[in-house]
Amino acid sequence: MTASNPVPTIALNNDTSIPQLGFGVFKVDPPETERIVTDALEVGYRHIDTAAAYENEGGVGAALKASGIARDELFITTKLANPRQTQASAAFEESLEKLSLDYVDLYLIHWPTPERDTYVQAWKELETIAESGRAKAIGVSNFLVPHLQRLFEETSIVPAVDQIELHPAYQQPDVTSFAHEHGIHIEAWGPLGQGKYDLLELPQITEAAAAHGKTPAQIVIRWHLQRGNIVFPKSNRRERMAENFDVFDFTLTDAELGAITALERGGRVGAHPNELN
Repeated sequence: MTASNPVPTIALNNDTSIPQLGFGVFKVDPPETERIVTDALEVGYRHIDTAAAYENEGGVGAALKASGIARDELFITTKLANPRQTQASAAFEESLEKLSLDYVDLYLIHWPTPERDTYVQAWKELETIAESGRAKAIGVSNFLVPHLQRLFEETSIVPAVDQIELHPAYQQPDVTSFAHEHGIHIEAWGPLGQGKYDLLELPQITEAAAAHGKTPAQIVIRWHLQRGNIVFPKSNRRERMAENFDVFDFTLTDAELGAITALERGGRVGAHPNELN
């Protein structure tokens, strides 16, 4: 981190580094994406997470181009759409064109889609992309332990990250433990539970918020950061973007961390990776 950019970076397993806090554009309407990403960049975000399936890579690219921010100050992630797993190289080139970039910092397989049985083939193509330098790092999203084990058995490169649903009610300890044992960093999507349960009203959150003079959302984001997760909350509102970014001037106590971690209840709010194809 620097005085102008407080976001810490995490070293990945291939000697690249990723900002621990970023901005996600899941469900951001394509016509609004350029404006929203421009706001995020002006707030201070330099890590943007998109995907081919979001259909807003073009808006992300337009905002990046108009920003005037040097490319080496940005960290851009996109993801391979499920139906393109047998055409990963072509799909990757299309993403680069939409983003108006020569390379991305991280390219992910979006879902394992086990019924298709094509994620190993896709990963081998991602390995070739990584070797070309057009993706500085490669990883996966929504992979469970059996999916990761199969990659280890049949391919050569260990994923740099696994981006999974993770929030206080659903922490996936089996996946996170396995990933950490193998040098894979965890990225948390839906870090605030997507508003699908009363997370921000729970006393473990609200009491910490009152103690630190912060909002409940800031407390949860700080919990993620102190747990070592890479996290990218999403908002269409500039003031909320700024709030989510303002989480580096306080530290949760061990007791506060433990109380939030104890909220685990197996409360998945998104799709199960074995069911989405």
